[in-house]
Amino acid sequence: MKISIFDKLSILSDSAKYDVSCSSSGVEEQKKYGGIGATENSGICHTFTSDGRCVSLLKVLLTNFCIYDCAYCINRASNDTKRVAFSPRELADLTINFYKRNYIEGLFLSSGIIHNEDHTMELLINTLKILRYEHGFDGYIHLKLIPGASKELIEVACALASRVSSNIELPSSKGLKLLAPQKTKNQLLEPLKQARDISLEKSAKPIPMSTQMIIGATSDSDFDILKTTSVLYNKALLKRVYYSAYVPVNEGKNLPVLKNKMPPIQREHRLYQADWLLRFYGFSYTELFTQEIQHLDTDIDPKTFWALNNLHLFPVDVNKVSKEILIRIPGIGIRGALKIIQARRFKTLSIDDLKQLKISIKRAKYFIISKGTYQKEVPMYKENIKQVLLAPKKIIQPTLFDENYSIFTGEL
Repeated sequence: MKISIFDKLSILSDSAKYDVSCSSSGVEEQKKYGGIGATENSGICHTFTSDGRCVSLLKVLLTNFCIYDCAYCINRASNDTKRVAFSPRELADLTINFYKRNYIEGLFLSSGIIHNEDHTMELLINTLKILRYEHGFDGYIHLKLIPGASKELIEVACALASRVSSNIELPSSKGLKLLAPQKTKNQLLEPLKQARDISLEKSAKPIPMSTQMIIGATSDSDFDILKTTSVLYNKALLKRVYYSAYVPVNEGKNLPVLKNKMPPIQREHRLYQADWLLRFYGFSYTELFTQEIQHLDTDIDPKTFWALNNLHLFPVDVNKVSKEILIRIPGIGIRGALKIIQARRFKTLSIDDLKQLKISIKRAKYFIISKGTYQKEVPMYKENIKQVLLAPKKIIQPTLFDENYSIFTGEL
C-alpha cells in the first residue's frame, strides 16, 4: 500500500524529536481537523537565532531506515518499527510548500543511515540542491552531517547549509562501546573536524557547528561530560553543545533503569548552566569539581555550587574587585557586574544600592562585603548557607487587623 506524504511526515518528524541540537521545543495543540486555524503541525519546532529571534523549523528525518543498532535510539536497526523514506524531491517540495504557507522559516534535516554513509549524505545534499537551486530558497537550513561520509561530500554539504552538526551521542568512548559499538568517537568527530578545516582552507567565515550528548544513558559523570565539552570548544569544533536527558524508548541489558521512568531533566538543566559558565564566565571545567566531587548539585546552580566549595575565596568587596571576580559571585551576572562597575565610580555601594541595580541579593549577600559590612545572619559555612538558600520562602498572609496592611489597597 502506498503511503501518503503526510503519513511519512508524521512518522519521520516523530523520529526526529529526540534530537535537541537545533535548540527546539515542539508545540502541540488539540485542533479539530478542518476548523479555523487548524494546520498540519507535524515536525514544526522552534529555535532561536543568534540575534534572539524565535523561528519555526520543519524538523524531520529523510528516513528512519538505519544500518546501526544503537541501544538508546528509537530508529535502531533491530527495532520492529514502520520504516519510511522521503525522496529528495518529496522533502524539498514539502519544505517549500510549508515555507510558502508561512508554517516555517527553515529546515532542520537529519537522517538514519540507509545503505551506507556516502549514499545517505548524497540524498541529503540532493534535497538541499533542489531547495537552493530549483526553488531558490535562501533561508535557514540546519543539516546533520553523516559520520563516515567522504570529505568531498562534507564540503558540498557545508556550502549548501546554514549550520551543520554531528552528534557525538555519548561523552566517552567507553559509553559508545557499551551502547553504540558500531561507532567510535573519532568517527563521530571527523565531520566536525572536516567542516572546520574546509572553512579554514577556503579562508571563509566558519560555518556554525553543534553537537548533542545524551545525559544519563551511561555512568559518565558531569566532570566527564564537561571535560568533553571543553575539549570540543577549545579545538574550535563547535559553537554549541546540546545536552539531552536520556529518554528510555528501548529496553536492553546495558541501558539504565530510570526511577519512575523520568529523564534526568534537572541534571540536563544544570549542565546547560555549567556550559554557560564555560563559554561566557571564564570558568574551567576543572574548577567546578574536585577529586571527590564529580557531579554538579542538582539543587543549586553551578556558580553557587562552585562558590560554596570555595568559600576561602569569599567574601569579596563589591566596591573594589574586578569584573572577572564580580561575575563569579552568585547572583551577579555580566550585566549586573557592569552596572556595579559603572555605579561605584560615583559612590560606595551599599546593599540597598545593589538592590536598586536589580542584583539578586538573596544569593549574593553571603559572598560579598558591601560598604565595609558583611551579613551576620548566617555563619560562613557551606551547609549553613546552602540550607538558607534552599529554604522555601515564608508567605505572610496579612489580616484586616494587621496595622501594616491597607484594607483599601491590599498592599503591605
